[in-house]
Amino acid sequence: MVVTDLSASELSQAIHAKALSCREVMQSYLHRIAQVNPRFNALVSLQDSKQLLTQADAADAALAKGESKGWLHGIPIALKDLVDVAGIPTTCGSPLLRHHIPTQDALLTQRLKAAGGVVIGKTNTPEWGLGSHTFNPVFGATGNAYNPACSAGGSSGGAAVALAQRLLPVADGSDFMGSLRNPAAWNNVFGLRPSQGRVPAYPSSDVWVSQLGTDGPMARTIRDLARLLETMSGFDAKAPLSLDSLPTGFALGLQPQAPGLRIGWLGNLDGYLPMEAGVLDACENGLKRLEALGCSVEPVALGYPPDSVWQTWLAWRRVLTASRIAPMVAKGREMLKPEALWEFDQAAGMSASDFLQASVERSAFYQHMLGLLSRFDVLVLPSCQVWPFDISLRWPTHIETPKGPVQMDTYHRWMEVVLYASLCGLPALNVPCGFNPQGLPMGMQVIGQPRGDLALLSLGLAYEEAVGDWLGQRPA
Repeated sequence: MVVTDLSASELSQAIHAKALSCREVMQSYLHRIAQVNPRFNALVSLQDSKQLLTQADAADAALAKGESKGWLHGIPIALKDLVDVAGIPTTCGSPLLRHHIPTQDALLTQRLKAAGGVVIGKTNTPEWGLGSHTFNPVFGATGNAYNPACSAGGSSGGAAVALAQRLLPVADGSDFMGSLRNPAAWNNVFGLRPSQGRVPAYPSSDVWVSQLGTDGPMARTIRDLARLLETMSGFDAKAPLSLDSLPTGFALGLQPQAPGLRIGWLGNLDGYLPMEAGVLDACENGLKRLEALGCSVEPVALGYPPDSVWQTWLAWRRVLTASRIAPMVAKGREMLKPEALWEFDQAAGMSASDFLQASVERSAFYQHMLGLLSRFDVLVLPSCQVWPFDISLRWPTHIETPKGPVQMDTYHRWMEVVLYASLCGLPALNVPCGFNPQGLPMGMQVIGQPRGDLALLSLGLAYEEAVGDWLGQRPA
């Protein structure tokens, strides 16, 4: 038995059955990390191994007395380097925060620790989490799990690579513009952007307007994904728009469900979204697996002007990003990522009336999406428009489509495909859908009904059983 090959659920069972000690688990992961992490740079701010083993021993001692904190008892975890963990740097990939060490845990950290997780460090992220490519001036770039010369995606790139390379059993991610779905797709793992409000975030400077980004679970199995969601989610008064808790124990009772489900395939929005060759083919292969499970798949048009959606997205993203980094701009523009400054400067010319109009447009698009979801149980899009690209690039300046190159006019236009679920606050599950001839993974996003997280996970569980061959293609 290779300890690091076990799922988090299998680890939990072995620990609680005392077939494995928490010390053995920690030693196995520390050994794996020492061997593999230098090649990929997925984990950063790693903690002292002696202290971690001491925490593992304490977890074993508690079990010996019949005391367990929860399903993650004694299991190593690492938080994304945007999430505060007391005593461990939260740099957000920025040199301005290189030495910032929080004194309190974020709400997410509190919940994972309360379930028994032992924090061993952080997962790498782009500066301020901006851009679906994980590199920053503090820790450098994270390489793709299947080819470290390629991008890992982002902003949860470190988390996805750590999962694929068996450096972590589960991981948290966050998703604003595909920051969880994109790296999950490029590293052949599952990632769930939950319904907006499902996973409350605190501390946060604004708890009323900033409702586009969300934390969410990432895992190698749907069962682990569901268990981590159960731990992360639930109402907290400090986040007044957070949703009520999901049913207790739902993850263990989750059942696969696929036959009879109606799937709307949006594809490339009738040619509006440029796609690199092979992306649509990979997703259509995934859809064939769903058809084999008894789902009906029907191509469907978005039926809404996609450029209007894009302009709405730009307005919201500019305002929310600018408000987040404004304190850092005051400390020194020259120390900030150019893409972050672009967002900040673009927002400077917007009026309150402009922003309110963008909110009206966003509301209209949400109502339109409800109409589509009255006809289909889920909607499907690719999770990415390109395959993992050269790690030395900042971002793709163009997409090589079968009809020729299409230039990108912003640093994030090549990820336009992910914004539809984000704008509407809908749950979206990335599922693996195969590889290109170069051995690089792709995924597709399955967008669920409003607050339909559990139904999405049930479909994901059925799909997981049907794509064991793809999931079994381990990275070297």
